[in-house]
Amino acid sequence: MRAVIQRVHRAFVTVDKTEVGAIGPGLVVFLGIGRGDLEADAAYLASKIAELRIFEDDNGLMNRSLKDSGGAILVISQFTLFADCRKGRRPGFSEAALPAEAEKLYDLFCTLMRKEGLKLSTGRFQAEMRILVDNDGPVTILLDSRKLF
Repeated sequence: MRAVIQRVHRAFVTVDKTEVGAIGPGLVVFLGIGRGDLEADAAYLASKIAELRIFEDDNGLMNRSLKDSGGAILVISQFTLFADCRKGRRPGFSEAALPAEAEKLYDLFCTLMRKEGLKLSTGRFQAEMRILVDNDGPVTILLDSRKLF
């Protein structure tokens, strides 16, 4: 399971010109589910992201987590995080989980984030989405439940 995390001032997502999710200050998480990912991967990333100290404290140091800051989280499914571009010019997606498997783990991840006490919004699984992200910092972090980058 892979996540691209961006600290934001605000963000929103639309499907067919209709807003389906929006947050103020917090995190946008683009979440990719790979073949072979397990519930343990979702639990690991949910816990890590909720506690990741990437928000500034009163001294301007990144010492506060999303939970500490009271921020919200917007989770967007993103199978393209498993794109393989090593050969040719067209990405391959054979390492991405099949949609039914991916949706279960995506839903589990969102449930676990809510259990962390976070205000959560989402995009729509498998939909064509438009996402507006107003980055803060910018702070962008890559996480992978299988290995560290």
